[in-house]
Amino acid sequence: MFESYADVGGGTPLVRLKRLFAGHDVDVLAKLEFLNPGGSIKDRPARHVVRQWLRQGVLRPGMRVVESTSGNFGVALAAQARAHDLACTLVVDPLVRPLNLALMRQHGAEVVQVDRKDSQGGYLHTRLAEVHRILAADPRAVWVNQYANPLNWQAHYEGTGEELVADLPGPPDHLVVALSTGGSLMGTARRLRESYPDVEVVAVDAVGSVIFGGPAGPRRIPGIGASRRPELLDTDLVDRVVHVTDDESAAGCHDLLAAESIMAGGSSGSVVAAIRKLLPRLRPGARVVTLFPDRGERYFDVIYQADPVVEPLHAHLIG
Repeated sequence: MFESYADVGGGTPLVRLKRLFAGHDVDVLAKLEFLNPGGSIKDRPARHVVRQWLRQGVLRPGMRVVESTSGNFGVALAAQARAHDLACTLVVDPLVRPLNLALMRQHGAEVVQVDRKDSQGGYLHTRLAEVHRILAADPRAVWVNQYANPLNWQAHYEGTGEELVADLPGPPDHLVVALSTGGSLMGTARRLRESYPDVEVVAVDAVGSVIFGGPAGPRRIPGIGASRRPELLDTDLVDRVVHVTDDESAAGCHDLLAAESIMAGGSSGSVVAAIRKLLPRLRPGARVVTLFPDRGERYFDVIYQADPVVEPLHAHLIG
């Protein structure tokens, strides 16, 4: 039994994708992180950061956690803050999904929305400037900073990665993970490398993301890529990078739903697309493990509408 809802999470199932990759001699296993109670993998780092900081005295009840977010982490952090009697301020921009915005507010967070684009044509740097303004104005406020906070990757080392080591039916040949803050990839890769030193770590990034030095461009799929390089990223842990387009990610989501009855978010479609690109170079019988980070319902209008690649995706550009 759990003492409270804030303690629930992890232990997500690992499933074999038999139908999606039928006809290919590969064993693809996906960890369904969207079955965390808040609907995404971000429950793990939000819970870990709040717990550790309360233990260490960085946070005390009545203080405020502040974060710049485009969605899932904000929802998870707001839920943890309320459960631990913390105030929560989340800085978002006009591209935040309506359902995520509603969930943040329902969990009691104060939501500040910026509307001025930064020098790169997006909103990330504008959001960060607003975070610093809030910190300067409130001595009780603490910035979570998921892009640089080592507790982010440690949550996945101790949780996601440890669970995979326990649940995998044998050594994995390839770990394929979508990249944004870098926490889930870095933590999971570090733990798997300890038990399986030969596993190839594949980072999946979006075309238009600058994480690996590519040119900045418009991105329409939430949850993958960034307009800055995350401080958590250790490129020595990454063996290969696969870039996917928005259309490839959307197609991956639709194929996943049609083949496996799994409605997952855009970054799950991205890893499906990346695995397809990897297939020609995989040895017969190769075992591939991946993560499905969040639920598809939150992005229904962006990905799952009729004719998703043409109209809804072009209507929601990510800066």
